[in-house]
Amino acid sequence: MPQPYSQAPYPTQPLHPFPGNVPAQTDTYPPQQMPYPQSMPTCYPSNTYSNQSGPSPYLQQQSNNPYPNLQTAPDAKEYFSDMTPSPYPSGPNTYTASSLQSGSYPGGQGVSSQYPHAATHGTTPAPRRDRFTPKTSPTVVPYDGFDARADAETLRKAMKGFGTDEKAIIHVLANRNNLQRQEIASQFKTLYGKDLIKDLKSELSGNMEKLVLALMMPLPQFYAKELHDALSGLGTDETVLIEVLCTMSNHEISIIKQAYEAMFRKTLEDDLMSDTSGNFKRLMVSLCCANRDESFNVDQSAAMEDARQLLQAGELRFGTDESTFNAILVQRNMAQLQQIFKEYHNITGHDIDEAIENEFSGDIKKGLLAIVKCVKNRPGFFAEQLYKSMKGLGTDDNRLIRLVVTRCEVDMGEIKNAFVQCYKESLEDFISGDCSGHYKKCLLALIQS
Repeated sequence: MPQPYSQAPYPTQPLHPFPGNVPAQTDTYPPQQMPYPQSMPTCYPSNTYSNQSGPSPYLQQQSNNPYPNLQTAPDAKEYFSDMTPSPYPSGPNTYTASSLQSGSYPGGQGVSSQYPHAATHGTTPAPRRDRFTPKTSPTVVPYDGFDARADAETLRKAMKGFGTDEKAIIHVLANRNNLQRQEIASQFKTLYGKDLIKDLKSELSGNMEKLVLALMMPLPQFYAKELHDALSGLGTDETVLIEVLCTMSNHEISIIKQAYEAMFRKTLEDDLMSDTSGNFKRLMVSLCCANRDESFNVDQSAAMEDARQLLQAGELRFGTDESTFNAILVQRNMAQLQQIFKEYHNITGHDIDEAIENEFSGDIKKGLLAIVKCVKNRPGFFAEQLYKSMKGLGTDDNRLIRLVVTRCEVDMGEIKNAFVQCYKESLEDFISGDCSGHYKKCLLALIQS
């Protein structure tokens, strides 16, 4: 049975901190005077690192950063338990084809990190919980007074007879969260002996149909379908792979992998191996393993050593050692990566994103930059993706739908704030100028609090 919509279906994950006691090298590099052009959009923080002592500005709590203040982080387990209810299920690893069909969507436990626990030396302890309250900003939340039977009757009336009442469909589906929509579908079949999704598909068309069908699909299934579509046919849509695998937690990736195998009888890793190549393939397969350390512990000496390794693997050699970038950016926890980026700037005088821009090219560059951007400003990354889906001539509607549907229950409020900061126009206005009809109305309903 689907979990109650009032509970968070996202379990606490086992956390393993970053290993400490990594010896720091004695050699130092002078700040490099390299005239890199400014290439990052304004939604990413400007360069505020310095060689002065004291915590980095990136380690301070920011209103648009989903990671906690590293100096006042609560106990990690309590932090995860208070996050926005995730559309990802919890439970044993029993995601099967039959469960997908029946409406029961159990999930898997988070994959633990391969790192052992760190020694206490050089790490930042987690202080008391009452010093930090995590911020969440979904625009679609569980509907108060939810009545699945009444909603099913409303949808039946909206589609019965001649014509379709799209306004009624939007009013119901855009104001219920994903788990509530699954209950509505179950009640619809119980009351009328008909499949709600098939009825919606027959009554709607175009982008409105795509959007509504995406809303009706459990998110693990939806992500699995998007990844399969990106890997199928001629060519590969690397944008989808980067958007999903470079931004998801270990547990989310594990659940998506289970759904993928249940739906398509193939593993996601096998399809990634056969459809991608080179350094980009290695990055995608590494991320697919879902073995990132997900603690909040910071080891400054280890961060300094990693920063030096990144410098030696990139700017200080002819050619680039991509494997070093892969290993560090895929495995280290988000707090540790922030410290690594600070140390990198202290050594070189510029940010690591500028180095990646100059040392890499193609899809591997896009993937590494996506990880860096999410570490620095996760809402800013998704704001940039939304902008790219609509800028210029035409609209990438598949991308726009995917971003709105998957983020509206997580952090769309923060993304909207980042969008205004980046592009000086609200996301609502951007969508209104780029879309039309009931499709536009449904998108706006999903992103408005």
